[in-house]
Amino acid sequence: MDAERKAIKDMCLRLLARREHSQKELLAKCRLKNFVKQTVLEVLAELAEQGWQDDARFVESYVRSRKQKGFGPLLIAQQVRQRVAAEQLTPWLEQDPEESWFELIVQVYSKKYPQDLMNIALLSPQELAKRQRFLLQRGFPAELIRTLFAHLIRNKS
Repeated sequence: MDAERKAIKDMCLRLLARREHSQKELLAKCRLKNFVKQTVLEVLAELAEQGWQDDARFVESYVRSRKQKGFGPLLIAQQVRQRVAAEQLTPWLEQDPEESWFELIVQVYSKKYPQDLMNIALLSPQELAKRQRFLLQRGFPAELIRTLFAHLIRNKS
């Protein structure tokens, strides 16, 4: 039994040395190695108690990483829900200001369509719909996309 605990702990520490992992991710990876679930849960509790693993720290790191890659709040929230318990997600949603999301959507849009920033009012409805779909697929809410296009039309026409 002690050999299994040591193997679980070693595996988890190796994974955590590379990047932050949620307890749910670590549990899934340990289960793939056919470790006993109860033993894995005990080791994970021990690692959390010692500060090696922290779901809140994982959420913060994951959100920062996804934002840097240009993903919006809806997609990030969906992906985080798959990896941690809902109570870990709530503080992140409450603390992230809408201004930062607006700045991010402007960056994502201008990176994808740098040549058309000046003449956005001249685009066809089909082209505007295509661009809106792109932003929706990146996880930005429709209201934020409407705000972006209104801002671009107001400031560039």
